[in-house]
Amino acid sequence: MRIPRRGEIGFTLIELLIVVAILGVLAAVVIPNVGRFIGRGEEEAKDTEFTNMQTAVVAMMTDNKLESLPNPVSLEANRTNAMGAFPDADSVAGSNDKLTDPAGYAYAAPPTDVNGYILYQHDIYADPDPNTDNTSLVNYVATPTTAYWYTVDASGTVTQWPTAP
Repeated sequence: MRIPRRGEIGFTLIELLIVVAILGVLAAVVIPNVGRFIGRGEEEAKDTEFTNMQTAVVAMMTDNKLESLPNPVSLEANRTNAMGAFPDADSVAGSNDKLTDPAGYAYAAPPTDVNGYILYQHDIYADPDPNTDNTSLVNYVATPTTAYWYTVDASGTVTQWPTAP
């Protein structure tokens, strides 16, 4: 490497133009591909959440020995992303559709036992001894709300909606 002489400091204009041209070509190739990957990831997240919801409903129905849902959130206008009120449309207001647990014990009134068949904070088993707090809540989904909105029919088939009603 030689020592630059006086007045020879920095890069030439040609060298800078070549570097800028190379960066421009790289940007032209990379940016469209990154855009495609972002779009594909959002679609995969949507599909994954839908699959998780369908699996959670089936698991909840199996655990509770349900052949059909008594009060499903089935109307498009009632779709929800609150899993503490899904798939049982009557779970928030209270209902008498959840009479006995899979072991045959009668459910007590809230707050001892949770109303309805729901995916978040679901109470599978009734507390057979009212003097003890023996309730265990189950979460079939990881969060109390979801990114998309859902309805379900009585047989447990879930439908996904992109927006609120």
